[in-house]
Amino acid sequence: MGVPVFILAGLLVHFVFLASIFDIYFSSPLVHGMTPQQTPLPPPAKRLVLFVADGLRADSLFELNSNNTPQAPYLRAILENNGSWGISHTRVPTESRPGHVALIAGFYEDVSAVAKGWKENPVEFDSVFNESKHTWSWGSPDILPMFAKGATGDHVYTFCYTAESEDFGAQDAAELDTWVFDHVKSFFNSSRSNQTLFSALNEEKVVLFLHLLGIDTNGHAHRPYSKEYKENIRKVDEGVEEIVSMLESFYGNDGKTAYILTSDHGMTDWGSHGAGHPSETLTPLIAWGAGVNYPQEVTSQLFEDNFLKEWKLENLKRMDVNQADIAPLMASLIGVPFPLNSVGTLPLEYLNNSDHFKAESMFTNAVQVLEQFKVKMSQKKRTTLSFLFTPFKPLSDSEQINFLKKARLYIQQQKYSEAVSLCKTLINLALEGLSYYHTYDRLFLGLSIAVSFVGWTTYVILVIIKTHTNLIKAAQINNKESTGPLYSFMFAGMIIAFFLLIQASPWTYYVYCLLPVPIWYAVVRELHVIQDLAANLWSLPVGHSVGFLLICILGIELLVFSFFYRSTLTVGLLVFAGWPVITQMWVQAKRTTLIWTLLCVFLAVFPLMPVVGREPNIPLVIVAGLTTLLISCFSLASFSRSENKYRGKEDLKVYFYQMFSIALSTYVVSSTHNSLKNKQGLPVFNQIVSWMTLASSSALPLLSPTLLFQRLFSILLSLMATYLLLSTGYEALFPLVLSGLMLVWIQMEQEALQHYGLSLRSKLAVFNFAYATDITQFRQLHLDDIRRSFFFVFFIVTAFFGTGNIASVNSFDPASVYCFLTVFSPFMMGGLLLLKVSNCTFVKFSQRTV
Repeated sequence: MGVPVFILAGLLVHFVFLASIFDIYFSSPLVHGMTPQQTPLPPPAKRLVLFVADGLRADSLFELNSNNTPQAPYLRAILENNGSWGISHTRVPTESRPGHVALIAGFYEDVSAVAKGWKENPVEFDSVFNESKHTWSWGSPDILPMFAKGATGDHVYTFCYTAESEDFGAQDAAELDTWVFDHVKSFFNSSRSNQTLFSALNEEKVVLFLHLLGIDTNGHAHRPYSKEYKENIRKVDEGVEEIVSMLESFYGNDGKTAYILTSDHGMTDWGSHGAGHPSETLTPLIAWGAGVNYPQEVTSQLFEDNFLKEWKLENLKRMDVNQADIAPLMASLIGVPFPLNSVGTLPLEYLNNSDHFKAESMFTNAVQVLEQFKVKMSQKKRTTLSFLFTPFKPLSDSEQINFLKKARLYIQQQKYSEAVSLCKTLINLALEGLSYYHTYDRLFLGLSIAVSFVGWTTYVILVIIKTHTNLIKAAQINNKESTGPLYSFMFAGMIIAFFLLIQASPWTYYVYCLLPVPIWYAVVRELHVIQDLAANLWSLPVGHSVGFLLICILGIELLVFSFFYRSTLTVGLLVFAGWPVITQMWVQAKRTTLIWTLLCVFLAVFPLMPVVGREPNIPLVIVAGLTTLLISCFSLASFSRSENKYRGKEDLKVYFYQMFSIALSTYVVSSTHNSLKNKQGLPVFNQIVSWMTLASSSALPLLSPTLLFQRLFSILLSLMATYLLLSTGYEALFPLVLSGLMLVWIQMEQEALQHYGLSLRSKLAVFNFAYATDITQFRQLHLDDIRRSFFFVFFIVTAFFGTGNIASVNSFDPASVYCFLTVFSPFMMGGLLLLKVSNCTFVKFSQRTV
């Protein structure tokens, strides 16, 4: 296999590996074809008002102020005198889209749906809004349209402010909520002179949805413990009181309006969300009005947390729910069919109705979930050979009939508590069955990908050993290659394809299941390499082999643990600091070794620091900018004294422009922070400079001298100019230390090659990127190259995780992008945050290319 074909095959294989993750583990859980299920008894409410305070934490609403007064007096009075309350437990990812889908549609979207857009529906789904007679909604243009688009008919109406209003740097983000309250009042006032609208508002099965984004915006901009965040809660409390008073007056206090206030997700102390910290997953739930239970006094409650004592609510019954349970609660209150894809369980404790109504509602809930199970089972049964199909035994066809008959009989006999208990059991079994069939092929497909991955890794290792080592004996020329393995693998491929064809499997299944065939065929073709390698390994001393194997295992485990515990990186870097001493390299390069050790120790400090964004520290960003300028001056002086002079003034112009960009970036960061702190918004000049710096940073290094250290230095300056604009604290110093360590690593590896007698000392200062590299002059690989490869991978992981956890959405502060934009734009902000992380990784890659 030629080098271009090998590279192309590698890219294709890795693309399949990456795509398979989303296809196998993050596929949509939705099924279609169910029959709507509705409680047969009349509902207690004609209309429902849903308040969603975006980004509101449970503790922020329920806890008392320092003077023992409630943060939200009206809502506190409601839960103490008129309604029921509890905590709604959300799921990861704690983002707005999946949170609202769980609340209103009753199911948890797959994680990948977040990346498919806030406004668009990657899959069509049913919701309480869709099942209602009319739904009017007010709020964010990022949330409301997705429920209007998926609705059948034209009965979901949206009223949104402009996207530009969602500005983190605005003077007062609470104005977003004020806009909603004012427009709701204006809407109802105008209905008095519009008979058509007035009649529609007085019909049954009406939903009013108020999406309140101000709290989330202020939380991002100022943190949840800020004055702005708490003041916004107070304004929401006042607004809710005004809306309730207005609606009761409009409907003549008919007692047919139900109210629910909750949140889509919480927020961390440092103003972000997306992961599974309790501050993100615990949201408030308060329900009152028609059909909702009044407060229930209790003497004791069993909860693992101490919230009841902290909030001074020990005597009021707390009724926790899962976020998806709110959708069936809303459907039950106004008598609409339960959303077809809902996986929520109706929280009966919130209902103030007869036992008969509760039993019928729970029976409807059970049938609705069971319908999804039956559709999912039939889908899987159709695409699986009968002798290979393994049904979910706890819910066989006969068991389903028995459950339903028994529950209906209990209701007829007025044994309502027994019926409710049986229905809850049926719901739990149906949900287990849904999960069972949703993940039915996961093991099979996962094994196929794993076999392909192991095969590809094996093949790459064999190719490297074959072409870059002298471990393999010269192969004898054999013009007539055996065709036996080829026919065997072709036959295996046809069997797999036929097996998938008769099961009507998706085309992606063919890719995942057939991929191991050509990969392992390529491995079998290198059987002679495996034989020669095994012979060489057997000739090595057992003690050396075992010791080397243990060191490799320890290194791999260190990398694995670093994904979960950032402090593991510190341990690895400290070991790296002692590497020259262990190998006696310090004898021949004392100065380089000392610098290497110091930089390793400095870099080891960063993984021990708090995750970036939790405590902004702009002075440290300014220090990083000034330090970069100081290093630049010394470096330019050093280059001017070296043997290789600049080509001319053009080279100096590039460096001076880059230094000017760093100075300007430092000023922009400081200026933007002060402007936002004073609630004056993002200055236009700062925004223009930021985007221009970003645009020019990728082009300027191409204009710099092509000598090794001068080109790498130019790359560092360009990356630092952008990185400073994306920094909020100590992380601004990270690329400086990392790049310094990488430059020293180049020197250390040169010393290592000389130490092991693998290469003569060459002048790195004259290495020129402009000259083509003669690959025929590459040396053979040595055992030390395994250590070198491990260093490379370890530094890549350090670049990604040194200042935060890229695997967690909430590790990064939106304030990092405020020099570029402050108006909410999830994809633009996410792209800039990824650019911030990749900058450090690019430093690593650019210096490894040497």
